[in-house]
Amino acid sequence: FVSSGLGGMSGAQPKAAVIAGAIGVIAEVNPKAIATHKLQGWVDEVFSDLNLLIDRIIKAKLNKEPVSIAYHGNIVDLWEKLAEKNIKVEIGSDQTSLHNPFAGGYYPAGLSFEESNNMMANEPEIFKEKVYESLRKQVNAINILSSRGMYFFDYGNAFLLEASRAKANIL
Repeated sequence: FVSSGLGGMSGAQPKAAVIAGAIGVIAEVNPKAIATHKLQGWVDEVFSDLNLLIDRIIKAKLNKEPVSIAYHGNIVDLWEKLAEKNIKVEIGSDQTSLHNPFAGGYYPAGLSFEESNNMMANEPEIFKEKVYESLRKQVNAINILSSRGMYFFDYGNAFLLEASRAKANIL
């Protein structure tokens, strides 16, 4: 199971994956959210290097090992790496707060957490285009993984709505 966002209710997703006997990988850009969820036991392991993360996923799959993993980075980068490395993902979702995409609910690929926060405040129109550009990339990677058998669902957070507003290629 791959998703994004460790804030609010989505913080339970990595633990739920382990309870269900799955590998749960959740991308999060906010280091504080990761640290909190690790300390509270919702997340077993944390990675910031995508190559090391991919190696860990492969090992867990081979060993049929339920584990919850936080990826400190952007979900778009994770989706693209999973597609590039042809890693089978059975279930995918997006837990970001896309009902509020331009004020901290979504952090676009290519910008750090701090850069995004600064751009939100000081260059909101550029930030909006970065969000839409990122959503288009995200949907492209999800489409690749879905064509290989991944079941992707909209969590009810307006992912598909905002992706359609971004003119992403929703299949």
